Amino acid sequence: MEIQKKQFTYRGKTVDELKELEVREFAKYLPSREKRTVLRNFQMIEDFVKRAKTKIEKGKKIRTHSRNIIIVPKMIGMTIHVHNGKNFNQVHIEPEMLGHRLGEMSGTRSKVAHSKAGVGATKGSKHKAKK
Repeated sequence: MEIQKKQFTYRGKTVDELKELEVREFAKYLPSREKRTVLRNFQMIEDFVKRAKTKIEKGKKIRTHSRNIIIVPKMIGMTIHVHNGKNFNQVHIEPEMLGHRLGEMSGTRSKVAHSKAGVGATKGSKHKAKK
C-alpha cells in the first residue's frame, strides 16, 4: 500500500489552479485585509513578479527591501532575499505562505546571547581593579 501525501489546497483550489489565476482574481480568496492591499497595489505585485522572473532567467538573486508585498501563487518556488534591516535573509516561497507578507518570513529581531557582565557592571565587580 502506498501512502499518498495530501495535496495542498488554498480555499479549495489546488496550487496549479491558483497559478493560472491573475493577481486580482487570486485576491478574491484572501482574507479582507490582504485582499484590500492586493487590490490597491496589484500593479506593484505584478511588476515585482515580472522583474523576479527575468532575474531568475538571468541567474541573478532576487533581493528586495519591500517587506509588505503579499505572496501570490506566481511566486511559489522562487527564492527571494528579503532585507531584515541589517542583511538579506533567503526565503524560499512555499504554498503554505500564500496570503502572507514577505516580511513575515524574514524576522527583524535576533536572539541575544548575553555573556558575563563586564567590570563595573554589577556592584560585586565594582571594587575590582580596572587595569
